[in-house]
Amino acid sequence: MDRFDPPAKVVYVTDAYCGWCWGFSERMGEFEAANRHRVEFTAISGGLFVGERAKPIASYPHIPEANERIARLTGAVFGEKYQELLNQGRMVMNSLDAAAGLAVLRAQAPDRAVHWARELHAAFYGRGLDLSDRATIAGIAASNGLDESRALHELAGGFGKAQAESDFELARKLDVVSYPTLLFVEGSNVHKLPATGATLDTLREKLDELLFRARR
Repeated sequence: MDRFDPPAKVVYVTDAYCGWCWGFSERMGEFEAANRHRVEFTAISGGLFVGERAKPIASYPHIPEANERIARLTGAVFGEKYQELLNQGRMVMNSLDAAAGLAVLRAQAPDRAVHWARELHAAFYGRGLDLSDRATIAGIAASNGLDESRALHELAGGFGKAQAESDFELARKLDVVSYPTLLFVEGSNVHKLPATGATLDTLREKLDELLFRARR
């Protein structure tokens, strides 16, 4: 966990193809916006669909029912283009490619890591875009004022995937087994924060408690 030296950080462990992360993404954005003046935030990828799990959506027949539950519990909206993608069932969810996308966006603006995670979720769940398509990542970069050419170069050159693998390894070291997971990391001390379903007040109160302990 040497990537997180003091001072403390809030670490959002997510996956771009995680429906529950999409359901949590708006609340996560609110939490980060309300507290980034007090503590640093970052986002890393956990690697939900990698290796043998990187399969077409149709290989996971539970997804439509899970999406209905996510929408009911969180208010998340699954866009029409995503629904078309889901019905077709052919697109392969490859979390390594998606995590590489997060990594190259984060490399240009690390202080906006939580925003990049939400942008990837919105691209897939909102607009039905393939996160393995480099044009998707380039489009996010361009529309957010980043260097599109640099993003494409880092994807093509392997930087993104190397950083994605590093994210996966860090998530394992942090003992993260599900997504979204929200952590308060202070050196070697790791504390879990609430995530899906938590109110903004609950998140703030828990953060207040942990910051108070860290500064004693």
